[in-house]
Amino acid sequence: MDASGYSRRVAPPLPLVRVHDGALPPPLFRRLARAVRSLGSTRLEASYRTTFWYPLDGTPPAALPELAVQALRPLVGWRGCAGVEWWLSRMRTSDVQVDFHRDRDEGLARRTGRERHPITGTVLFLNRCRGGLLAVTRESPDDDNPARAPRDLSTLDLVRPWPNRLAVFPGDATHGVLDAEGNVPHGRLGKPERLRLALVVNGWERRPEGVPAFDARAYPALRLEAAGCRRS
Repeated sequence: MDASGYSRRVAPPLPLVRVHDGALPPPLFRRLARAVRSLGSTRLEASYRTTFWYPLDGTPPAALPELAVQALRPLVGWRGCAGVEWWLSRMRTSDVQVDFHRDRDEGLARRTGRERHPITGTVLFLNRCRGGLLAVTRESPDDDNPARAPRDLSTLDLVRPWPNRLAVFPGDATHGVLDAEGNVPHGRLGKPERLRLALVVNGWERRPEGVPAFDARAYPALRLEAAGCRRS
């Protein structure tokens, strides 16, 4: 009841994450997923440190993920973004190595201690896996909890990995990955699970410090020519 004696309906909070199934045209999705699978364990330990910059100024794409960025633009928009930073997310949900965190300009943070976040975060799932739900929240990471999980887990928006499913969320939101059993990661589980594969794309107002353009030496299979795609 409010002060006037009438009950007032409170609308539930809007979800942090927008989900789009069938995000890419099927032929493009199949090419992208096939190319990422073909990498196997190449640079697996360095996946999260191997990021690339793609400007949204009409520059032709050099890599298959950049062609995917062009195709995703009608869904995501990336308004106010000069470009995107992209990388591959490849992990076993039986051994999740990524804590809850907020994406930031790592070069700027190391140099000055300042925190600058992307405008928009997106995850394009490339396969199914056991567990591995994306968890997004407005709560802060908590250093006292396993995997720096937020204190109130009821605030988590969860997205299950599914081929060609796109998750879009605010770039300053806290996010992490649940393990194969659907729990906050707290150590390695028994049986190794298959790799959870995804393409992560962050939209930035300006280029993060030190993020290079795509270098085909890192992932030769992602070159458009190697993937059998023509530049658009």
